[in-house]
Amino acid sequence: MATTASTTSVASVTLEVADPEAAHRFYAAFGVDTYIRLRASEAHSTGFRGFTLALTVSQPATVDRFLGAAVDAGATVLKPAAKSLWGYGGVVQAPDGTIWKIATSAKKDTGPATREIGEIVLLLGVEDVKASKQFYVGRGMTVARSFGGKYAEFASGRPGPVKLALYKRRGLAKDLGVPAGGTGSHRVVLGSTAGSFTDPDGFAWEAAASSTPAPSTASAVS
Repeated sequence: MATTASTTSVASVTLEVADPEAAHRFYAAFGVDTYIRLRASEAHSTGFRGFTLALTVSQPATVDRFLGAAVDAGATVLKPAAKSLWGYGGVVQAPDGTIWKIATSAKKDTGPATREIGEIVLLLGVEDVKASKQFYVGRGMTVARSFGGKYAEFASGRPGPVKLALYKRRGLAKDLGVPAGGTGSHRVVLGSTAGSFTDPDGFAWEAAASSTPAPSTASAVS
């Protein structure tokens, strides 16, 4: 359905990692360092952190290129790349613990592999998609797509690096090939154009300091 732009959007995604320098090297090699920030943290976290970052690319060869770059840089394969009814994709876990899914709806290659990313979606695994959707609508976000209590995706307020979506936690874990259980910190902080808040599933949002942050040793943004 047609939508209007959100008044609230994801301004940044910050991954909390034990070693920012090592994580920066990994994400630069992986090819996503311009889309995320990094922050040092020793917060306790075990099992599934409740979210994934999904890359949408143009064709299977590009999926393989990103997966290969991630593995070469130290990632662990959770789901090898494979064809499915919806396309082609695979799942890896970065050395810092963050899970990444790389996928395409294309079934065949139309040219050589590239390093181009069509879209990045931050999928939050939530207990109640409908309740969480209403929570975010109440904070100025506009629903772009929604499938009952299974999935919801929000429109971007302005050109930004990452789109937000909600998925049932157990369904998301199953899709990623990991157990749904987990405790402690999510180890991710979202920058918001609408100030600081915490959602019903404990995902933390901070007021965005700037739409064009300066690079630093603790940031993968350039």
